[in-house]
Amino acid sequence: MEPAAGAPRGSGGAEALLGELEARVQDVVRASSWWERHGVDCAILALSLLALPPGFLCLRSDNLPVFALGITILGVCHYTLTVKGSHLATHGALTESKRWSKIWALFFVEVCTSFTAEYAKYGHVKMHHGYTNVLGLGDSSTWRLPCLNRYVYMFLAPLLIPLITPLVAVERLREVELRTALRTLGLISLGLYSHYWLLLNVSGFQSPGSALVCMFITRSLLAHPYLHVNIFQHIGLPMFSRDKKPRRIHMMSLGVLNLPRLPVLDWAFGHSLISCHVEHHLFPRLSDHMCLKVKPVVSQFLHEKQLPYNEDSYLARFRLFLNRYKEFMVQTPPITELVGLQ
Repeated sequence: MEPAAGAPRGSGGAEALLGELEARVQDVVRASSWWERHGVDCAILALSLLALPPGFLCLRSDNLPVFALGITILGVCHYTLTVKGSHLATHGALTESKRWSKIWALFFVEVCTSFTAEYAKYGHVKMHHGYTNVLGLGDSSTWRLPCLNRYVYMFLAPLLIPLITPLVAVERLREVELRTALRTLGLISLGLYSHYWLLLNVSGFQSPGSALVCMFITRSLLAHPYLHVNIFQHIGLPMFSRDKKPRRIHMMSLGVLNLPRLPVLDWAFGHSLISCHVEHHLFPRLSDHMCLKVKPVVSQFLHEKQLPYNEDSYLARFRLFLNRYKEFMVQTPPITELVGLQ
C-alpha cells in the first residue's frame, strides 16, 4: 500500500472542485460552434472513408512506392475508423442524436472494428471510465499477459490484435440475446468480407491467400502504438481498491496520463486517446477536437488546485515499461490509499 504523492488532503471539496471545473468547461463548449463540437472529427472520419478507394487502387500498381503508399493509406484509414471512430461513437461524441449515435456505433465498432458494440460500451464506458484504475474493475488488466516476456509483449504481441479482436467478439456473444448476436455476426462478417472482396476485385489480388495477408498487414499497421498507448496511460499510475476508491476528480487526475501530440496518432487515434486523455476521462462525451480545445482550461485548473496533471513522452513510457515490465505487467499492482479522499 503506497501513498499518492501530491494528492490534496480532505475530500469535502471534491464535488465542489469538479463542479467548478465542469462550469468552466461548459462555458467553452457553449461558446463553440457545431463544427468545433462535432464537425472537425466527422470531417476526419469522412476523409478517411473517401481515401479508401485511392488506397485500394494504389495496390493495383507494380510500382513498389505506389503499392507501399496504398498499404499506408489503408492502414491509417483503418485505424482512424476503428479506433477514433469507434471510440467517439461508443461515447456518443459524434452527434447529439441518440438514434444516430447507435447507428454510428454499429458501423464503426461492428462493421469496421469487428467487435461487439454492446461489450465495447460496457467494458469501456461503464467499467473503464466508471472505475478508472480500480483493481478488478477498470484497471486495464485486460491488457496484461503475464505469460509473455517483455520483448514478446512489446514487439510481437501487438500483431495478434487484428486476429484476436473478432475472436473475442464472438466469445462475448454468448452473453447477449440471440437477436443481438446474429446482428453482430452479420455486421462483422460484412466488414471482413467487404475488405477481402475489395482487395480481390478492386486491388486485383490474384489469390485469396495474398488478399488475406494484405488484410493482416493493413489491420496491424498501427497495432504497436495502439497497444502501447492503452497501457502507457493508466498502468504504472496509482491503483485503487473498489471499497476505497477516491472521488471522481482525484481518480481521474491521479490515474490518467497524457502523451504529447503525435501527428499520425492524433489523426488515427484522436486527441482524447493521446494528448488529451485526462480531459477525456473527466469529460468523456466531448469530441476529440473539443478535448483539445478545453485542454488549457483543464490543465490550468488542476495546477491551480494543486491536483496532479500527469504527462510523459511516448519514448519515456516505452523505456519505463521495458525496465519495469515485471512490476507493471506481471505482478499485482500495489493499492494506493488516499487518506481522506474516499
